[in-house]
Amino acid sequence: MEREAILWEKLDEGLVHCFLCAQECRIRPGRTGVCGVRENREGTLYTLVFGEVVALNVDPIEKKPLFHFLPGTQALSLATVGCNLRCKFCQNADISQVSKGKTETVHGEPLPPERAVELALDYGCASIAYTYTEPTIFMEYALAIAAPAIEAGLANIFVTNGFMTPQARQAILPYLHAANVDLKGFDDRYYRQLCGARLQPVLDTIREFHERGVSTEVTTLVVPGENDSDEALRAVAGFLASVSPDLPWHLSRFYPTFELTDRPATPVETLRRAADIGREAGLRYVYLGNVPGLGAEDTVCPQCGGTIIRRNVYDISVSGRADRCICGAELPVVAEFRPQT
Repeated sequence: MEREAILWEKLDEGLVHCFLCAQECRIRPGRTGVCGVRENREGTLYTLVFGEVVALNVDPIEKKPLFHFLPGTQALSLATVGCNLRCKFCQNADISQVSKGKTETVHGEPLPPERAVELALDYGCASIAYTYTEPTIFMEYALAIAAPAIEAGLANIFVTNGFMTPQARQAILPYLHAANVDLKGFDDRYYRQLCGARLQPVLDTIREFHERGVSTEVTTLVVPGENDSDEALRAVAGFLASVSPDLPWHLSRFYPTFELTDRPATPVETLRRAADIGREAGLRYVYLGNVPGLGAEDTVCPQCGGTIIRRNVYDISVSGRADRCICGAELPVVAEFRPQT
């Protein structure tokens, strides 16, 4: 469905300036921005994917991954096509990249905002996750769902690359309760060459989300030969620790995919070394992803070492309370969602 977009302005000669994401596209008439789903039509910017989902599932919240927000619950997870990045290692390129330069693409199946909320309630979900592709580029749709979701007692979650403008953050923050932000590396070379983006807006998003009370977690895909050096990992870990030592860091194993197939999967020992680097930087909660069976996804009390939340893939067990250890230490875990009224 087409609808006039938000966060844009008219320029001379029919151009428009979109400032939803940090690409800040200047779009000529009849063309789309980098995302492929926001089109300039005679000097007015339209979103092409409002209410059209290309993916819809009920997922364990741990799949996002979110380990410190409503553990053990389900999230209605949805996406439209499109993305404002072009990561060479994208695992969802079949839906994130399909619309690039192709406004005639069938964008998905209709799902009105109110129906998304109804489905979440019908399936016993505790939240709605805007995920799989990049939720920033379907912000209008996410906002239309988010307010009624809160009224229905549901939390809102962004799984995002974080490459958004301050204006976009201000638009979603009043409705956002949790987020997992990809921090793909820690230098502009990596972002520009492998993702078609820049680093600083992502850092700004992580810091502002955390400071504004969003339950924020961060994922880094560790790519052999790209961002797996001790120096690169220390830079990421140091930044996260400067935001908060309680910020969960998910280290995810790379597998060859999309346009990056000339290197092997990340060695498990590299992930273990990265986790050690994270803990040395002061991070209290470091998790390894895409490597089940290592016992590296449990939440452990940093005070006494006791296991509070044990995870075996998506089989979750909690010892006592998820947000407090029997030793008395409080953990940065949101165990219950209480929507503001």
